[in-house]
Amino acid sequence: MFSEDDNKYMLEAIAEAHKAAEVGEVPIGAVVVCDGEIIGRGSNRKNTGKSALKHAEIIAIEDASSKVGDWRLDECSLYVTLEPCLMCAGAIIHARVRNVIFGTTEPKFGGVVTLANTFDIEGLNHKVNYKGGLFADEISAMMKAFFKEIRSKK
Repeated sequence: MFSEDDNKYMLEAIAEAHKAAEVGEVPIGAVVVCDGEIIGRGSNRKNTGKSALKHAEIIAIEDASSKVGDWRLDECSLYVTLEPCLMCAGAIIHARVRNVIFGTTEPKFGGVVTLANTFDIEGLNHKVNYKGGLFADEISAMMKAFFKEIRSKK
């Protein structure tokens, strides 16, 4: 189901998630890949960036768009540790990202398979291919450990 390249790029997204955790952010990371090269990176920055829009996917898409000089990322794949929320799923569609590979599902905000099936809406002008579950156990454990540590400090 997942290729060696999928594994390689998800490990890069996980590294981005660790960067988020290092600054006290929820550990979510993303990378945008085009033609075998990472062209965008992002990690969750909602608290440090003081913005609800600073999701890993959005930051990675903005980084990739600035590198290619276009908002269209139609030949690209996005690897993200957590199932995209509704906002990020919409941004992915608008950016014309071709493929999304995510780690674990998001029970409270998941916009791809958990709470909504955004990429499957009929009539959208862009189709996103997606699959989830890559390194799901490891990513879930990382998320649980992060929230356990946060709760222990309260």
